[in-house]
Amino acid sequence: MSILAKIAEIESEMARTQRNKATAHHLGLLKARLAKLRRELITPKGGSGGAAGEGFDVAKTGDARIGFVGFPSVGKSTLLSNLAGVYSEVAAYEFTTLTTVPGVIRYKGAKIQLLDLPGIIEGAKDGKGRGRQVIAVARTCNLILIVLDVLKPLGHKKLIEHELEGFGIRLNKQPPNIGFKKKDKGGINFTATCAQTELDADTVKSILAEYKIHNADITLRSDSTADDLIDVVEGNRVYIPCIYVLNKIDQISIEELDIIYKVPHCVPISAHHRWNFDDLLEKMWDYLQLVRIYTKPKGQLPDYTSPVVLPDGRTSVEDFCLKIHKNLIKELKYALVWGASVKHNPQKVGKDHVMDDEDVIQLVKK
Repeated sequence: MSILAKIAEIESEMARTQRNKATAHHLGLLKARLAKLRRELITPKGGSGGAAGEGFDVAKTGDARIGFVGFPSVGKSTLLSNLAGVYSEVAAYEFTTLTTVPGVIRYKGAKIQLLDLPGIIEGAKDGKGRGRQVIAVARTCNLILIVLDVLKPLGHKKLIEHELEGFGIRLNKQPPNIGFKKKDKGGINFTATCAQTELDADTVKSILAEYKIHNADITLRSDSTADDLIDVVEGNRVYIPCIYVLNKIDQISIEELDIIYKVPHCVPISAHHRWNFDDLLEKMWDYLQLVRIYTKPKGQLPDYTSPVVLPDGRTSVEDFCLKIHKNLIKELKYALVWGASVKHNPQKVGKDHVMDDEDVIQLVKK
């Protein structure tokens, strides 16, 4: 029996089962089994290395990476060529783009790499089309733009989300607040710091037993579901922000456009006419959460043309030094910082000081 057949069987059993307290335990087990099978699909058993196909992934350049995911013929290539000036083959039939086409834009001083990925079809997570490679590249992005046709958005949106979820990509979500620690002995120690609607000690034990884990500490710090627990145990989930880009708005009325604007995480554009690109770029910048740090050589004015761009959450002086060169941190005596993160301008700071967007820094060596 193939993995796909097993997955189909479990999915049909889950669809047949009524959801209530009595069956929650059984459903949790099925979900765990499903997650294990899915993982086997993504990482096939190590056989002999087959012939290497044409290169699909692209070297990571710039400060951030954005992937365009969508069905064939929704305007991903047009959007890329109009944003970045890169020629990605555009035609009126489906599956024009067959490999990843990279492009780079400079926005607010940051170099952002845009990837035009081939169209996803239904069943990509089961290895249909080039789907598996497409989603594997999507896992490495800092932000995913799901490009949808404004005339048939919802069906496509659900399908693409389902495909990405099947690959362990979680869109616009935070990692579940669950503590999980394997041990050598002592059984399963289960604590919940708040009321749980779905998980209880028995369900947790049976899900872990499915993974052959019999000794672990589990702490639930929020109201969690069986899926959350499975995500934590699997440990290979990536949490990526996502923007839904509704293309081809030149084909709808103003009233419909007003409704679309109210949808969260959503930007309507027209790639062909280049409408609303500035709004899209601004939203991309917000979701990427990049921090720009300007450098100032001693006795000169700060260089505002080429900032050093750091990801949010890794903006200490030490991170800044490592981004430039790994030996720089050894020679650092202290740094002078001007900007919002300090009380005095300039202020003398050490390597652990965390900087804000658009701060100016001057490094003083030993």
